Amino acid sequence: MKTIVCFGDSNTWGYNPATCGRYPPTVRWPCILAATLEAGFPGGFEIVAEGQNGRTSVWDDPLGQKNGSKYLLPCLESHMPVDLIIIMLGTNDLKHRFGLSSWDVAMGLGRLVELVKGCAFGPLNAAPKVLVVAPCAFGKMSSFSQNFLDQEGQSLTLGRDIGALAALNDFPFFDAGSVIHSSDLDGIHLDPEEHGKLGRALAEKAVELLGRPEDRNGA
Repeated sequence: MKTIVCFGDSNTWGYNPATCGRYPPTVRWPCILAATLEAGFPGGFEIVAEGQNGRTSVWDDPLGQKNGSKYLLPCLESHMPVDLIIIMLGTNDLKHRFGLSSWDVAMGLGRLVELVKGCAFGPLNAAPKVLVVAPCAFGKMSSFSQNFLDQEGQSLTLGRDIGALAALNDFPFFDAGSVIHSSDLDGIHLDPEEHGKLGRALAEKAVELLGRPEDRNGA
């Protein structure tokens, strides 16, 4: 069995823009990922969901302990051996109070990749594989508009810049905006249908990176 850790923010946690609560597990994309893999490869994958509302990549938030880089390695160690970590962060890095460009955000995610590649929390004390997922651009802003004031343009170039950094540093990348869009209820979070699309798309990427269970020859 291969272990996949999903490391993200409120969209990994399962924030519901309609109620400001949390979607049930069966709606959240990590659970859709798990169900999709289980349907195709029973017993082949274990999915660990590690989402936190407001989590950034490497930036300290004065309003909360949200810096993902400070929890990333303890998270991987607690679930080791981890075969693949899927990192979907960047939205909260674009909050107005940080004043960051989309390239700054991409560089923060690159730093997380460096941390993963430098650890020994994968199989046989090697590093886990890593997949960076660029969040989709902002939708129609409502209740979160003041948090992300004047950053809509940076959200539009975020996928491009993360993809460019991935190509430059040779790490796997997926642009969530190629298959989903943010909810018009708040412009940031995902509707149930988008969770489903994302979970199924990332199941394909996981199999691409880890291989089909029957092709692993006992690895």
